[in-house]
Amino acid sequence: MKAFVPLMLFGFLSLAIAQVDRDSGPHVIVLGLDGLSVDGYARSKSPRIHELAARAAWTLEARGVMPTLSSPNWASIISGAGPEQHGITSNGILHKMATLSPVCHDENGKFPTIFGVLRRQRPSARIAVFHDWDGFADLFEKNAPDMLRHVAGAAKTIEAAAQYWEQNRPDLMFVHLDNVDHAGHEFGWSSGQYFRAIEQADHYVGVILDMLDRLAVTDSTYIVLTSDHGGKGHNHGKNSISEIQVPWLLAGPDTANGTIATPVYGFDTAATIMWILGVNPPDCWIGRPVYAAFRSTSTFSRANSGPSQARDCATSALPISAPPSQSPGGGPLAHRDQRN
Repeated sequence: MKAFVPLMLFGFLSLAIAQVDRDSGPHVIVLGLDGLSVDGYARSKSPRIHELAARAAWTLEARGVMPTLSSPNWASIISGAGPEQHGITSNGILHKMATLSPVCHDENGKFPTIFGVLRRQRPSARIAVFHDWDGFADLFEKNAPDMLRHVAGAAKTIEAAAQYWEQNRPDLMFVHLDNVDHAGHEFGWSSGQYFRAIEQADHYVGVILDMLDRLAVTDSTYIVLTSDHGGKGHNHGKNSISEIQVPWLLAGPDTANGTIATPVYGFDTAATIMWILGVNPPDCWIGRPVYAAFRSTSTFSRANSGPSQARDCATSALPISAPPSQSPGGGPLAHRDQRN
């Protein structure tokens, strides 16, 4: 019995240390609502999303990339670049999905995404991806997440994601929901059924918000909510503002609640997530952190305590290769300065 008590104490101590380790550092949850238009966000009854927006930095003028299809836009959101860089130009149904070679790639030929970059620089990071649309998994390095799961149906997808997050507290979790896009295609982007689908998605967002409240980690967890495209009629893929413009929200510690005054692009999402996590983006990304979404970059702890924000393309920490023809000297692409 005397030997059993120290063993019990050791077990409890180990669990406590594991819990502290899971909770240390920033955690980011990305909620990707496929096909959510600005009009749909504004006109639907979505109290949980608006509750999130009340404590978030947000814009209803974020722009995706052309063509306004899911694969090119989700690829841009997770890889900090446009089709000109990652090469994905269609959904792969009527045309080949990647019609251009990526300007840089890993040893498996994949353009670097938030999942692969985080895995390379922080091998112990916990990464999870839950996706309603099966094609989402074709856009990134499948060996990067600890948990990669396709769940058919938005309700089951969010349930699985919430359960996993509660048990594992991953550093980064991406949740893709497809019910809104399905309603847009079937009934139209201005139909009552489309708005009701957004109301359902709002409930799914609430599942995540309620979980964070229950665990008392709402104030320490970052949530990004965005979409890949809007729609027009029963389709998307053209060049209209209703298709390319989407909502973009970021809630979490030190966010500047209210409208973001600077332009936001879908590919800025990846750069913003990497900045939050203190990870260096590769030089072939063109996205930049949305600094205007934070109250003060100078006091944000990871700006000083994390690794240098200098680009590290083709280094031992992130062995990304660029084609020899990429630049006259064969070196990494230049990275643009911060937006004003």
